Amino acid sequence: MATMVGPGLSVRMHAVEIGLGPVTPSDVVAVAREGAAVTLSAEALAEIAATRKVVEELADDVEPHYGVSTGFGALATRHIPVERRAQLQRSLVRSHAAGSGPEVEREVVRATMLLRLSTLATGRTGVRPETARAYAAMLSAGITPIVQEYGSLGCSGDLAPLAHCALALMGEGEVRDARGERRPAADALAEAGIAPVTLAEKEGLALINGTDGMLGMLVLACADLRQLLRVADIAAAMSVEALLGTDAVFAPDLQALRPHPGQAASAANLRALLAGSAIMASHRTPDCTRVQDAYSLRCAPQVHGAVRDTLTHAETVAARELAAAIDNPVITPDGRVQSNGNFHGAPIGYVLDFLAIAVADLAAISERRTDRFLDQSRSHGLPAFLADDPGVDSGHMIAQYTQAGIVSELKRLATPASVDSIPSSAMQEDHVSMGWAAARKLRRAVDGLRRVLAIELLTAARGIDLRHPLAPAPATGAVRDALRATVPGPGPDRYLAPDIEAAVAAVSSGAVLRAAESAAGGLQ
Repeated sequence: MATMVGPGLSVRMHAVEIGLGPVTPSDVVAVAREGAAVTLSAEALAEIAATRKVVEELADDVEPHYGVSTGFGALATRHIPVERRAQLQRSLVRSHAAGSGPEVEREVVRATMLLRLSTLATGRTGVRPETARAYAAMLSAGITPIVQEYGSLGCSGDLAPLAHCALALMGEGEVRDARGERRPAADALAEAGIAPVTLAEKEGLALINGTDGMLGMLVLACADLRQLLRVADIAAAMSVEALLGTDAVFAPDLQALRPHPGQAASAANLRALLAGSAIMASHRTPDCTRVQDAYSLRCAPQVHGAVRDTLTHAETVAARELAAAIDNPVITPDGRVQSNGNFHGAPIGYVLDFLAIAVADLAAISERRTDRFLDQSRSHGLPAFLADDPGVDSGHMIAQYTQAGIVSELKRLATPASVDSIPSSAMQEDHVSMGWAAARKLRRAVDGLRRVLAIELLTAARGIDLRHPLAPAPATGAVRDALRATVPGPGPDRYLAPDIEAAVAAVSSGAVLRAAESAAGGLQ
């Protein structure tokens, strides 16, 4: 159960509790997208308090300790006197809150904050319990710091984005409140009854030194792609059916000859979706002279399956990262304060780039199936461009242009960000991951894929309608009917952009997937 508290943000009636163990992907989605509140377990607060004592014992130490009594990055050799160490932490946050460009989406900032809080809850960072509580209170109150597009190199973590979050915790900078209104952080905190935090030793560093932004975007992208892969199978099934293809190539024994798990899952979905199709039965006769379908139809399980297996690998990496405690220096369980390199974003950056490549190819095969519908020489009896009166009407001609434009953009977005590195901090940080950039382009790619699949669904549904009076399979027919709830069937040309947006909305809301599964059962 949820109640709306502002544009695009709902607050769930229960909270996600952060303990000593890792948060789950579903926790990330709940907090980021559904506005779930956040609490800290008693065990986590006890661990935070215990390791804070280690930092406090070092605070007056004459020996230098990075992040406690030294400068940062290339300035780590500068010893900071005791009386200036609180200022050290405030200055760190203020100087690192140096983002620029468009505002980052609210769900990304909330995911980032949740994952930083999860690391704080492990007790490995040395913050005070009251600092962690205040961070959790910001999330629960729906206060979202303004974070900007540019500023992170993905090493030492997502410094600038996390610094903007820490700045808001200090009562500085700007935020959006639960209503979505942009306002000074101090005012939003006061309204929510949250006292600004005056940072103590090491806390500034602990709040900004993590890969939480890129990880949050990876988790959200994985959740989206799990749904979109099933939608891709639905779209492919509708295209195979309406283009008078065959499902014989999806047989289990043929798929087992190449035992990739993703391929098997996709083929099983296609068989379930096409079961009982009168359209397909109509051309299973001795008169049919077609030997085999084009690759975009016949090889759908191989391509869709490879994307599935890539996603599974990315989810494995994400799960390991969710179990990580990233900070530098870190407070080890035996009480050592140890410098390390765990903040480097390479493991996340690689899979973000890998997914962008897979997304581009999944969109490309979808566009190729759509294009076959529009060419009389390849559509097996359908009118040119699926137009009502070809020549007078253009049908879906330009919808395919839109797809092609998106696919071309996705190919550019598939260029890896993680192979780039620009040295920073006077060559102290001489190799960086660019993982944040990889995550930002993957978000754009996932949105593009959703739109490409929506256009294939629209086109395939129109193709199915034009095969009337032959009936589609129960599952593909249910999807066609779900689309027809907001998009009219074949007829003279009309304003097409709203139809495309309605199809995108049907994909995003889960309406397409629910319709298919209502007839075919749960898809893999």
